[in-house]
Amino acid sequence: MKAVFHEKEKGMAGVKYGDMAVPEPRQGEVRIRLKTAGLNHRDLMVPDRHQPGDPALVLGSDGAGIVDAVGQGVKKLGQGDAVIVNPALGWNENSDAPPAGFEIVGLPDHGTFAEYIVVPEENAVLKPEYLSWQEAGAYALAAMTAYRALFTRGGVKEGTRVLIPGGTGGAGIYLIQFAKAAGATVYVTSRSQEKREKALELGADFAIDSEADWDDAMNGEKVDVVIESVGASTFNKALDQLRKGGTIVAFGASTGDTVNFNLRKFFYGQFNFLGSTMASTDELHDMLKFSEKHNIRPLIDRSHTLADFKAAFDYLESADMMGKIALTIDK
Repeated sequence: MKAVFHEKEKGMAGVKYGDMAVPEPRQGEVRIRLKTAGLNHRDLMVPDRHQPGDPALVLGSDGAGIVDAVGQGVKKLGQGDAVIVNPALGWNENSDAPPAGFEIVGLPDHGTFAEYIVVPEENAVLKPEYLSWQEAGAYALAAMTAYRALFTRGGVKEGTRVLIPGGTGGAGIYLIQFAKAAGATVYVTSRSQEKREKALELGADFAIDSEADWDDAMNGEKVDVVIESVGASTFNKALDQLRKGGTIVAFGASTGDTVNFNLRKFFYGQFNFLGSTMASTDELHDMLKFSEKHNIRPLIDRSHTLADFKAAFDYLESADMMGKIALTIDK
């Protein structure tokens, strides 16, 4: 089968397009002939984390396709079923944190940037009919992450005021749509005027220039919840916009893992600081039902073929995209 995989050299220098063996499903597993896949920021990090001396590893965490073979013991799925890959391995029930052994599709096991993938039965969920193949293949990971951060961790509901710094990337597109569907008031920041305009089209109530004075731009309004994925460059500015007793939920750190903030100001403000990552299979099912009810879809910025993976990765690294980058595998 054709695949995009990493081997021999650290980083993107070791990422190649070529042939790999078609995998066979074992007990409790299904094989999916993938039609589409989607890129995530994680795909830029895996080539640095996967060791050059390890066996070749297929990249990718998001994908969708048709079940074409099943292993013994598979009960709920059969050949011909249209499915989305659930990227959360070993986290089936909603819990405070992922259980021991939790992994994400694409490291340490093979990922979705290939013509075939084998996953446990619980990691293939029926594709909602309202989603196109391209949308389905670029959906799960970022949408799951956004859903858990907003609802499970942030407790967002009707009337909640939510601030989403840098809220125009992969997860941000879902954060805006999910929060608005729940009846929240949504503030988004971005450096790009084009992205701010798109955020408003998606339902954001206010779109603020990241370089502006946020307090002035928000007319002194404070929010109940901040969903933070940018990290060092926005954390303190976002914290300044949080009401006393409010909650900041962090699930990413694209501009730096280390943040310095005034601890005394933090505890006097009675703030809550929560971490979040991905989501369980339970939450994936809830997210898909919620999405279908409210007709929420990913925004596909552009699509590439597997063979054209380098252009897709370059665009992902540029951070210029608005929404998701898709890969077409089998038309």
